[in-house]
Amino acid sequence: MKKVIILNGSPRKNWNTYKMCESFANGVKDSGAEAEIINLYDVDFKGCRSCFACKLKDGKNFGRCAYPDGLTPILDKISQADGVVLASPIYFGDITGVTRSLIERLFFPFFEYKEGYPSVAPKRLKTAVIYTMNVNENLANEIYSDLFKKVEGFMETAFTKPVRICAFDTYQFSDYDKYVCEVFDKYHKIKQREEQFPKDLEKAYKAGLNMV
Repeated sequence: MKKVIILNGSPRKNWNTYKMCESFANGVKDSGAEAEIINLYDVDFKGCRSCFACKLKDGKNFGRCAYPDGLTPILDKISQADGVVLASPIYFGDITGVTRSLIERLFFPFFEYKEGYPSVAPKRLKTAVIYTMNVNENLANEIYSDLFKKVEGFMETAFTKPVRICAFDTYQFSDYDKYVCEVFDKYHKIKQREEQFPKDLEKAYKAGLNMV
């Protein structure tokens, strides 16, 4: 059975990013494949240690991260899967810190230090990326285009060009009245949650179906 690994880079379980991951996973399962969601905030790991064991000539760890920690078995799962999904909310203009650390550990070992940085990944996995964010689509495309290009460029070089799924203008709080949040209209956010977010979940579901 084919398997897709979905990497959730959000600390908030059962909120926007996780729900998008869950919907994608349901699409994968309904296509007849297996899907596993891994919550990165539950894993004890850090970013690249710059040991370069993954680049050592004739080294036993050439092309794979050698540092042993909680991420090691997950990296092994990914390298043998049929698809991988990277999901992150946008915090302070970037993907979350754990998502960035995952990218360093996952993709850097696969980039061979040769002209064009060819990939030495054992499989050319199908890929997708899920972003959730508080800004609307127009502003996101204006201020996050370089971020999207960077993240997706890593995925394309290592594996294949990813499908992008976004949830814009997301609902941040369960009760806006409890927070200092004057720049946002809570009624607009409620409307987005009730009318737009179900459509975003459907996009994630269809992307899961299509990956397999």
